[in-house]
Amino acid sequence: MRTYDLTPFYRSTVGFDRLFSLLDQAASDGSPGYPPYNIERTGENAYRISVAVSGFSQGELSIVAKENTLTIKGEKTANENGKDKSEVLYRGIAARTFERAFQLADFVQVKNASLENGLLHVDLVREIPEAKKPRSIPIASGEKAAQVVDGSAGKVAA
Repeated sequence: MRTYDLTPFYRSTVGFDRLFSLLDQAASDGSPGYPPYNIERTGENAYRISVAVSGFSQGELSIVAKENTLTIKGEKTANENGKDKSEVLYRGIAARTFERAFQLADFVQVKNASLENGLLHVDLVREIPEAKKPRSIPIASGEKAAQVVDGSAGKVAA
């Protein structure tokens, strides 16, 4: 696969650093496949990330939302065999540590998380502030358009 060097763009643009870092991440093929996950749309502005974390307890998982990044980490406790003095002959259930990072769009917030049947569900909601929502601007016509709001322009003409 081709790799593109975006360094010249860093020198000539201001405020697009996040965009270029997202392009770098999208172009890389080094994304890990463990653990598998689903991203679902559960409503108009609601989403759910489901991560398969079989074998992990609630205490071995952590979820951190910082700026526009959601990070899910899982760390298995060392020497699981020491509990019951048994010896594992074959380990087919993955018990390795992992870290998954998801880039969140602006105004997307984590609402809650739950662990059920070996799946970690993280519910997300996009809540756009009223100041950022589109609003309709009324168009005045004729005499209403010529009215002066503060009256200072009328005093200057008089």
